[in-house]
Amino acid sequence: MRMEADSYHTYSEEETRSIGKRFAEKLSAGDIITLAGDLGAGKTEFVRGVCAYFLVHDIVSSPTFTIMNQYIGTNPEGAEIALYHIDLYRIQDEKELLEIGFSECMSDENVIKFVEWPEKAGTGMPETDWKVTIKTFPDQEEERQIHIEYLGKNR
Repeated sequence: MRMEADSYHTYSEEETRSIGKRFAEKLSAGDIITLAGDLGAGKTEFVRGVCAYFLVHDIVSSPTFTIMNQYIGTNPEGAEIALYHIDLYRIQDEKELLEIGFSECMSDENVIKFVEWPEKAGTGMPETDWKVTIKTFPDQEEERQIHIEYLGKNR
């Protein structure tokens, strides 16, 4: 299987959302995408772009304090599609993963799942389909490097 990877430079939140929107074209129900990057790197902006592609009408916000946000959108064929945006930054142990229903969320084949700070899930983190890494530059406040890597279907 051919590995696929793309890198982009963005210079605004709008450009980061645009890359997310283009990336969304590659996604299908069941996909698991990890998001790596420092706090404030633009992970939520990227997810906003994905949600725009799927015509999500809700306000897309960071799940840092809520742990998980669920959005309902529409795929290109007009069918309803759900997206979970999960932020494990505040998770301290696997017991908390059980409390939020993390494994059930990850195994749902009808939902596209975005997971920030996946390392916090430890052994509870399933294999992922995509890895998105957003790098910031200390001397360039708006500049981002977005690296998207296809890791293969997890099923």
